[in-house]
Amino acid sequence: MADPAPIEDHDFVVIGAGVSGLGFANWIRERDPAARVLVLEREAEPGGYCRTVERAGFVWDYSGHFFHFRDPSIEAWLRARMPGHDVRTIAKRSFIRYAGRDIDFPFQKNIHQLPQGEFVECLVDLFFRPTSETPPASFGEMLHRKLGRAITEKFLRPYNEKLYATDLDTLDPDAMGRFFPHAELADIIANMRPGAADGGYNATFTYPAGGAIQYIHALLRDLPAGTVALDEAVVAIDRGARVVTTPRRRVRYRHLVSSTPLPALLAIAGLTPATRFTANKVLVFNLGFDRKGCRGVHWMYFPDRTLSFYRVGWYDNIFDTDRMSLYVEIGLPHDAQPSRAEIDAWRTRVLADLARERVIDGHQLVAHHDVVLDPAYVHITKDSLHWTAHYQRELAAQGIHSVGRYGGWTYCSIEDNLVETRALAAQLA
Repeated sequence: MADPAPIEDHDFVVIGAGVSGLGFANWIRERDPAARVLVLEREAEPGGYCRTVERAGFVWDYSGHFFHFRDPSIEAWLRARMPGHDVRTIAKRSFIRYAGRDIDFPFQKNIHQLPQGEFVECLVDLFFRPTSETPPASFGEMLHRKLGRAITEKFLRPYNEKLYATDLDTLDPDAMGRFFPHAELADIIANMRPGAADGGYNATFTYPAGGAIQYIHALLRDLPAGTVALDEAVVAIDRGARVVTTPRRRVRYRHLVSSTPLPALLAIAGLTPATRFTANKVLVFNLGFDRKGCRGVHWMYFPDRTLSFYRVGWYDNIFDTDRMSLYVEIGLPHDAQPSRAEIDAWRTRVLADLARERVIDGHQLVAHHDVVLDPAYVHITKDSLHWTAHYQRELAAQGIHSVGRYGGWTYCSIEDNLVETRALAAQLA
């Protein structure tokens, strides 16, 4: 039997060359320039879901990756690594297509834009919403308690059940955290004044010419050659010896930082999850058409359960290009395994639904692309919260740090991933 390959030594091994992994690699090198850092990425290109596709002159991401920065230092840090690049800051315009009319987002603060009868129904149900001293048991119950039956059933339940592809009564009340646009009665009344505007948890977003991959290029810019190994998956982790194994080599580490989905990390670390971690999948269609379509909108939400998609976004309205360029998102259950024929059938249905909603009107499809994001939105439940915290503590005690949206099995922004890994680098340096 051949001798095993010699073991390489690195201070930090990172699993995943997406925003979280590359962010950590940068932060730790800023703290300790002499640190030996190796990033292992199973795909043939970096970026994770933050990747960009170009076809027939159209530039698309794996989905709508628009950056919302709350921390000016993070945005400045990224822009410093993109000298001369066209990065636009855009005032967001988002709407909800409800019963043939477009309502400003968020729905709960703009019910005055509904027909009078439905507006009164929402307002009365909001005022007389159920109260209880017992905390709500689920996300669905929280919606009823906070916003009443009508607002919940007209938009929040159908839209979010299309997105998550699951029953909202199975999710934790705080499943969306700070990203859920809560509204008290006073907020809703105040928003009825002419000129009032509240677009949710953010009012602007940034986007670079050339797509979201430009942020990945910025994260790669200062990393030495050889830091990132592509097409090299981690197949096993020996937690006691602190050694990872890939098809090419074995690597000893002091600390392992992983952005791979938590269930996958547990599997390669030899741990059997004590609960079932589930998430939806999202089928994304990128569609390019021969001419311009709707103007003045960046994305739109579709709660109608008879429509295939839950959200449509317009890339062409960011840079005002002359051909309509869309991303269309469909939520699929965690166990869905769509075949090529089924995906093609979905695309045919999407085009029909876009025509029904007047998004396309005689437009000719010039180019298209599709991708299934798996996982996409994780299902945050009481069990998932408990066991995620448990496994993160257990792994951290062995020098393994599970980070990011999927490593933390949570709902967070791309900026949050950079903030989290910056803090981790400060802790470990």
